[in-house]
Amino acid sequence: MADPTTSPIFETDTLEIIAFHLHDQEFCVKTTTIREIRGWAPSTPIPHSPKDVVGVMNLRGTVIPIIDLAVKLGMRQTEPSERSAIIVAEVHGHALGLVVDRVSDILNVPIENLQPVPEISVPGGTTYSDGIIAQPSGMICLLNLEHMFEQTVSEIEAAA
Repeated sequence: MADPTTSPIFETDTLEIIAFHLHDQEFCVKTTTIREIRGWAPSTPIPHSPKDVVGVMNLRGTVIPIIDLAVKLGMRQTEPSERSAIIVAEVHGHALGLVVDRVSDILNVPIENLQPVPEISVPGGTTYSDGIIAQPSGMICLLNLEHMFEQTVSEIEAAA
């Protein structure tokens, strides 16, 4: 895999990220993709939706899909609690709600702390990640929402 720090998406010396937990793992996304963070609220289920789609919710007059990010990443389903959150992200011009166990922090991380994802033999395994951020408290996987939701957004556009 190429060095992620040479990618045009990293135009500064620091990354501003929002870190969150899914089960016992920490992940993050760039803050530029985030519209808002909401407390957990039940969504309306949609029959025959993909496994990772929890349902939909009304966000100030716009119906948006709510995605269980853990399921999308191949983990077990999130069990919502009072600490759970919905991260509303803008992906390919569409709003998506991402269910996470809890939001950890907003961080400014030096770009040199971003390491490439090791080559592994999982088909598409590294396409969801732009790298791993080494922190004193542990490793944080930087997710690439644009890659992760290419198929989902195509399905939303086809349904519109």
